[in-house]
Amino acid sequence: MPKSLSIRSGLGSVLFWSVISAAFIGPGTVTTCAMAGSRFGLQLLWALTFSTIGTIILQEAAARITIASGLTLGEIITKTYGFQVRWLMFALFGAVALGCAAYQAGNILGAVSGLVLLTGGSPRLITLSIGLLCIVLLWQGSTGLIAKTLGIIVFTMGAAFAYVAISTSTGAVTFTKSLVVPSLPADSLVLVIGLIGTTIVPYNLFLGSGMGQGQSLTEMRWGISVAVLIGGLISMAILVAGTLVTGDFSFQLVAQTLSSQLGSWAGSLFAFGLFAAGFTSCLTAPLAAAITAQSLLGWSASSILYRLVWLTVMGIGLAFGLAGVKPVPVIILAQAANGLLLPIVTIFLLIAVNNKALLAPEYRNSIWQNIGMAVVVIVTAFLGLRNVWLAI
Repeated sequence: MPKSLSIRSGLGSVLFWSVISAAFIGPGTVTTCAMAGSRFGLQLLWALTFSTIGTIILQEAAARITIASGLTLGEIITKTYGFQVRWLMFALFGAVALGCAAYQAGNILGAVSGLVLLTGGSPRLITLSIGLLCIVLLWQGSTGLIAKTLGIIVFTMGAAFAYVAISTSTGAVTFTKSLVVPSLPADSLVLVIGLIGTTIVPYNLFLGSGMGQGQSLTEMRWGISVAVLIGGLISMAILVAGTLVTGDFSFQLVAQTLSSQLGSWAGSLFAFGLFAAGFTSCLTAPLAAAITAQSLLGWSASSILYRLVWLTVMGIGLAFGLAGVKPVPVIILAQAANGLLLPIVTIFLLIAVNNKALLAPEYRNSIWQNIGMAVVVIVTAFLGLRNVWLAI
């Protein structure tokens, strides 16, 4: 295991792990962050600080168990609880696949909305074009190629949102204070839950665990930390940009407001960012569902069942897109599905990283790591129960 990283390997690792950022920065993130900024200014920025740190903690743990044991999170769950509870594996896979399908619908709709704002083209033609391109990339079967493609798009998207955010008149002292001081204005709890839930995404833990094979611990920790931190900063930039928006929230309103207050370039950059967020997540949601099937059910990446999983998730997203469903309600539904699964997966992960039978002492959680994960588990459990209650 190398003690240090070269510049080339360090950048390569960040680019590789940017698939995690690409997965959680979807239209749901754009919607939730922009809406939080529009309604409450910078008061909810602290929720993104917490969720970014929580994502790093959980993703590092998920990848670490794979590096240490050679088994993915799903395979460890299978080995720990045995094939005699095969129903549990199918139940977990079904929950993950449902969440991915719900997110995919919002991803397609968000990507199409971005390109429609940017080009004024036909929504149906754009939907079919995006779906076809995603299918071609996923059919290649190379997670490395997909990860690098997503990494480039994420960094470009991040630059676009950051440029818009910097152009707003946000004070440095106010911004810094909002990052670390928790605040719960009246009627803000739902959006706080959304900000955390849209960043700490459960299917990303299976995705990150599946991608951890073949990396050193040092490369993985560096890559995940920097890539997720960049993703968190992009989310914060979207929230800051949203502070300029007033009125009933819609993608069109955000683009029009930014154009009127900062110039037409700002509206165009927002539209590109929305498209990029949707397109990158269009790739990661089906891929995560397929990798989860591979790890929980033992389906080979070359099998027809593996490809059938991501094709089904992609097909559901395309169906919603072609039906012309309004994107924001679908995105909110996806957040509710996320709440059902998030606490369950985080508890399984916490148990796995303390498994003495599978992990050597140097790979198991330290006391501080357990405390950090326990805090995240408690908060995500609260989020899950709260989201279910809100959905009901």
